[in-house]
Amino acid sequence: MTTAVMPLIPPVCVSIVVNATPELAFRVYTEELDSWWPKSHHIGQSAMTRAVMEPGVNGRVYSEQEDGGSVQWGKVLEWDPPRRFVMAWQITPRWQFEPDGAKCSEVEVSFTAQPDGQTLVALEHRHFERHGEGSATMRSQVGNEAGGWGLLMQLFKAKTEAVR
Repeated sequence: MTTAVMPLIPPVCVSIVVNATPELAFRVYTEELDSWWPKSHHIGQSAMTRAVMEPGVNGRVYSEQEDGGSVQWGKVLEWDPPRRFVMAWQITPRWQFEPDGAKCSEVEVSFTAQPDGQTLVALEHRHFERHGEGSATMRSQVGNEAGGWGLLMQLFKAKTEAVR
């Protein structure tokens, strides 16, 4: 008996240059996630009040909700400040929490100093095929410039440069 294998789905790659050091960019992206992450981008049942990334391997990425609950949507897999981090994207194609790590895609964000004092921030969201049915649709949604990672990176850049 053979098992069907999902075809590989290309990653979503977005990069941006911010006028900040890698240390500042990493801090704003991780410790100050709530300062730039849009309140509309959550999977909770009630409105999101705060986005949180706990530092270190196994740290949760979650939102606090207006109803007092919290909803996890990621878990830190690798933590190497200020150079990079990798997190499991624990969201199903139906925009619900996915507890099974084998069914999660990954988001890697790296921060590389540039000769002119700025920082290249590169995001790669990969392994969409792990989500199974609906994975191509998820890739299309998070790859959308108007509402996906492109928008989020622009919001992150604006916040980082305002802090500077």
